[in-house]
Amino acid sequence: MYGRTERSEKTERAERTVRRASSNLSVNGVLEVNNSSAQNTDCSLTTDDEDSDNKTTISYKERRREAHTFAEQKRRDAIKRGYEELQHLVPTCAQQDSLSSYKLSKATVLQKSIDYIQFLQQQKKKQEEELQVLRKEVVALQIMKSNYEQMVKLHQQTQPGLNCNQVSDEVKLSVFQALCDSLFISFDSSFDVTNFQELSSRVFAWLEEHCNSRNMKDHAIAILSQLKR
Repeated sequence: MYGRTERSEKTERAERTVRRASSNLSVNGVLEVNNSSAQNTDCSLTTDDEDSDNKTTISYKERRREAHTFAEQKRRDAIKRGYEELQHLVPTCAQQDSLSSYKLSKATVLQKSIDYIQFLQQQKKKQEEELQVLRKEVVALQIMKSNYEQMVKLHQQTQPGLNCNQVSDEVKLSVFQALCDSLFISFDSSFDVTNFQELSSRVFAWLEEHCNSRNMKDHAIAILSQLKR
């Protein structure tokens, strides 16, 4: 009886040891499986992140390349339009382009544009000089007109009873034309209208000498005598 009980206790201890070992193996296996699964998950996440970063980098480079290509094409189109407008604006370019079958080079268009601008500048300078001469002539004529008006007023005051209707308008015009021609001959031989300072300083002396009442009367009498003949 005693021996059987002792064997039973040994058997129970052995079974408990086996069960404990089995339990430990199960727990360790689960832990190893969980650890392996976690590592696989981490590797998968890391690979996905790297692929996403690579795609983002490639997309950014492509956008930059497309933007640069678009800007360059836009710049070239603007330059092309500028040369085409120059060819239409510059007469020498437009004439040569219509007569010849080949297209003008950019260097030719630029050179012809420069030549045309220089021509316009010369024309502008010439016209400004002509304008200055005309302005001086206008001032001289205004001075003469003012003096003639004063002489007419003075003549009307000295002869208040003179009837101007006794002479026809045609005769008046003829006398006036002949008188102006005679005075112009003297004026033209005495002055240089291109020198405004000389003209201004000498015109009044000339008026006093040639356009006083006695000389004007002598001129008028001589002209009327010629018209009566």
